[in-house]
Formats: sequence, C-alpha cells, structure tokens
Amino acid sequence: MTIFSRIIKGEIPCYKIAENEHCFAFLDINPMVKGHVLVIPKREVDYLFDLPDDELAELQLFAKRIAVAQKKVIPCQRVGQAVLGMEVPHAHIHLIPMQSEKDMLFSNPKLSLSEDEFRQIAAAISAAME
Repeated sequence: MTIFSRIIKGEIPCYKIAENEHCFAFLDINPMVKGHVLVIPKREVDYLFDLPDDELAELQLFAKRIAVAQKKVIPCQRVGQAVLGMEVPHAHIHLIPMQSEKDMLFSNPKLSLSEDEFRQIAAAISAAME
C-alpha cells in the first residue's frame, strides 16, 4: 500500500482539498510554491497512463476544477500540470500555481509552511470550488 493510499484511508493526515468517489486531492507537504496540489485516483495504479480512458478523463476533469479554484485564490498567471510519477508508485498529477516557468522546476528548493498556512491554503482552494 502506497503512502497515498494510506492518506486516502485517513491513516496519514493531509490537507485535503476535495474528493469524489474516484479521485482525491490534497496539498503537497513539500510544496514548490504555495497552493501546490496533488491529484490522485483513489484506486492504486502506479502509472497514470495505465488508467483506463474513462478514469483518466475523470481525473483530469477533477484536476481542472481544482486548478480553476487555485487560480481564484493563489496569485498566479497559470496553474501548471506535471506528471512525473517517480517519487511514489501511485499515479498522481501535480497542480502548481505559476508566475513563470521556473516555478515548475522540481529541482527548486521546497517551501517550508506552517500548519496554519497549509490549513488556510487548503480551506481557500476548497471553498473556491463551491
């Protein structure tokens, strides 16, 4: 069982943004920028492109709703999407608010945010989805 499956089950705490029957989204605890979100299928699949087309489409549409909400509450020009899948063997999409392409460099130092900052960001993005 991956760390993401344990997060979905509530065994590991997270700053949840949203979920539905098949998808789950939460703040990355090692964010590249404020508002960096991970979007995952609830079903444990290692590689994003191994998902059946309907599940991949649902995940992308779920990610789109979150990206629209991120743009409403996080000052950014765009929300970038990255699929790497090397860190955790559970398919996931990174949604990263961007001021420039440099914000998408995974070699950049990660931010250190307080619990309060994480809570506020998660609540703001989640509220903007409604």
